Amino acid sequence: MSDDDAVGEGVPGIGRVEAFSDGVIAIIITIMVLEFHPPEAAGLGHLWSLWPTLLAYALSFPYVGLYWANHHRLFSHARRVTNALIWWNLALLFTLSLVPFATAYLGGQHFSRGATGVYLVILLLPTLAYVPLQRVIRRTGVQGPRAERYHRRTIRKGVAATLIYALGLVLALWEPWLGIAAAALVAMLWFLPASPLDRLFDGSAGQLRP
Repeated sequence: MSDDDAVGEGVPGIGRVEAFSDGVIAIIITIMVLEFHPPEAAGLGHLWSLWPTLLAYALSFPYVGLYWANHHRLFSHARRVTNALIWWNLALLFTLSLVPFATAYLGGQHFSRGATGVYLVILLLPTLAYVPLQRVIRRTGVQGPRAERYHRRTIRKGVAATLIYALGLVLALWEPWLGIAAAALVAMLWFLPASPLDRLFDGSAGQLRP
């Protein structure tokens, strides 16, 4: 019996995995909000001193939200639960659970060079789990031209996002805000489920699979 056949739950099992994942992602966002500590002193000046924390949250919230949206679209193509799906999904959730720490560190260090580097590395980690998870669902889930086009496009877009993050890491060594700009660019890349940018990643069906 192969690893993929070891569990073999159908659509109801997929729903349980997705519901669990939704709950974990909701907790991740909640933890980020709990990092807000209002100043004890009154006045807008004291409130303004929180701008690094607020900006770090403003960057991380859409990042986690985009992963939730992409996870939802990906699991709409899943048809059975396998061991590989369970473990890669847990790996994805683990890497996402590090985002609140990275967000708090980035804001607490006022976007320093080191904090920006740590932040970008942690933003890059979920890709290392999401790509194998997508490959499992691509192999065991919905088949057909439409599904194949979805997987081809999103895997290529994921590779592009990874390269942008890597470039951002290099740029952050020189200027932290350039690294933050790279992270913002990745968010823009994923913001819409179907945009003109997707034409760059479609390719032809006859090309080699990524």
